[in-house]
Amino acid sequence: MQASGVITITTDFGHKGPFVGVMKGRIYGRLPTARIVDLTHEILVHWPAEAGFWLVRAYQYFPPGTVHVAVVDPGVGTARDIIAVSVDGHVFLAPDNGLLAPVVGAREGARIVKLDLQALAKFGISRPSATFHGRDIFAPLAAELAAGRCQPADLGTPVDTLVPSWVEDASGDESAVHGVVITLDHFGNLITNIDAHWVVRMGSPRVYAANQSWPLLRTYGDVRPGGYLALVNSFGVVEIARAEQSAAEGLGLSRGAPVVVRDTARLP
Repeated sequence: MQASGVITITTDFGHKGPFVGVMKGRIYGRLPTARIVDLTHEILVHWPAEAGFWLVRAYQYFPPGTVHVAVVDPGVGTARDIIAVSVDGHVFLAPDNGLLAPVVGAREGARIVKLDLQALAKFGISRPSATFHGRDIFAPLAAELAAGRCQPADLGTPVDTLVPSWVEDASGDESAVHGVVITLDHFGNLITNIDAHWVVRMGSPRVYAANQSWPLLRTYGDVRPGGYLALVNSFGVVEIARAEQSAAEGLGLSRGAPVVVRDTARLP
């Protein structure tokens, strides 16, 4: 990897307390020229699947050589592993709890390294806390990688497998595909894990959830304010929305809710 000095941070920390700021402080302490981007700190707490969903769809908008740190870590301080994944000219650093499974599954040629905790001393890391590895392990290692002072292979042992995602991928065929709501955005839009490639093959796709259904439209303004619709959003996945209002509140749906897209042209 040719380091770029760019680091993205994804967490479930929110913005209460100093946790995100302290992670950045640790990075700047080792690499004052770092360029840090907050991808999001609003991941549902303790749910790595949402972090992996966003990482695999957002990393392509950053330059090659970017280091992506993701800390959604309900097992912090336990025997869970930390892994570094190198793929497509980027490096991803996260707990091995399913978070990086979407990244590895989306691209061929991913290389996975399991962090050797006994080797942390060579990076000047000693006595990490049991509850804040974001500050004590992830941030300093991200700085070393972004500075080009080490490569992912220097962190530990190559491995061939990792913990699978907590959420199964969407599945189906040309007549119907089944998925789930994976996240909600600030507007209350229900964002699913159903990629556009499923629906482009359908002659007349219709989206079903909460005992209701909607045709697939192009954009929010295609219905009157308060009207519901489904569309393929800017990240290339099916989304259920409500024009100028919250679909999540109106439908009473949240993460994990089942969603089906059917090709009504194939219905009897």
